Amino acid sequence: MPDDCQQPVAADGPLRGPPLNWSLGRLDDMTAFRIADMCSTIRAVTLCLWVLPVALLLGALVAHIGLLVLAVLVVIIYAWVWFGFRPTFFVVGPEALEIIWPLKRQLIPRASISEVTIVTAKELKTEVGWGVRIGAGGLWGSFGWLWTQRRGIVQMYVSRIDRFVWLERRPERSLLITPENPEAFVRAMTSGHDAGA
Repeated sequence: MPDDCQQPVAADGPLRGPPLNWSLGRLDDMTAFRIADMCSTIRAVTLCLWVLPVALLLGALVAHIGLLVLAVLVVIIYAWVWFGFRPTFFVVGPEALEIIWPLKRQLIPRASISEVTIVTAKELKTEVGWGVRIGAGGLWGSFGWLWTQRRGIVQMYVSRIDRFVWLERRPERSLLITPENPEAFVRAMTSGHDAGA
């Protein structure tokens, strides 16, 4: 069976619900998309990373209590990634895309986005060349900046290794994200609005 990172994300449809930021517009003008579920590769990396604090805790119980400090430090770093780096929702409003994390929000005017497309991992590599991640990576996905050979710095919030959504913004940093149901996200971003107009 092929890795689910290479398979289309289930088309459950976008979430509809109360606006997460009333400044974006009316309730019926907004569509929220969760960040996509992790693919099996990212899930495996995340599970492996969770072995570290468990091993440190067990080591503290049987070998040296000083390992408890390291276990707590690792859990604090993991919590920092969850609350500060990994977004939970991408909300498409009439005037802006809002990225929502548990502890912060970012509004991106839709007028600043000139193109919204779905790209595969192969297409992404062709477009940007090689890259270096700056931020959190491996635990629940990759979040932060991606310095690329051809496109410079790109903001990246991905929980899969394929089926990305590329949001072109010039001269500002483009975005690479993985919302659930990328096709519906692209439709929401492009319907009834001339992106970049």
